[in-house]
Amino acid sequence: MKRTITMTVNNKELTLDIDVRASLMDVLRQQGFTSVKQGCGVGECGACTVLVDDVPVDSCIYLAMWAHGKNIRTAEGESRNGELSPVQQAYVEAGAVQCGFCTPGLVMTTTSFLENHKGEKPSREEIRVGHAGNLCRCTGYETIVRAVELAAKKQNEE
Repeated sequence: MKRTITMTVNNKELTLDIDVRASLMDVLRQQGFTSVKQGCGVGECGACTVLVDDVPVDSCIYLAMWAHGKNIRTAEGESRNGELSPVQQAYVEAGAVQCGFCTPGLVMTTTSFLENHKGEKPSREEIRVGHAGNLCRCTGYETIVRAVELAAKKQNEE
């Protein structure tokens, strides 16, 4: 069964005919948003994390039809004019990027986390709890925590 939905992805409105059973991850990837990775497919690894109305969701278990009328943000949309976002830049500077498969989902979780902690210096425990839904098998998490601390520091200096 098909349904027509309209959603805004990275500030661009899209009207799409979708299968009502399609996940948001599948629809976004079909539209070329390849930063949305297919990891576990059951909402455990966070590789497919996008922001839906500024809330991180596992897009693999979020039906695309639920996104009708919503604002979706992916890692592609965070960079501006060819420059990395402050969060993306912090990941690079902290060496928190290894194979990169989990990085877009982590970046989106960090983006939301820091938007909810503006003006704060989150503790390492708060950072770890705030990123608990994202798994990374390459970095060992320490560099990710450092990247979030660095991004928070830069955000607070602005």
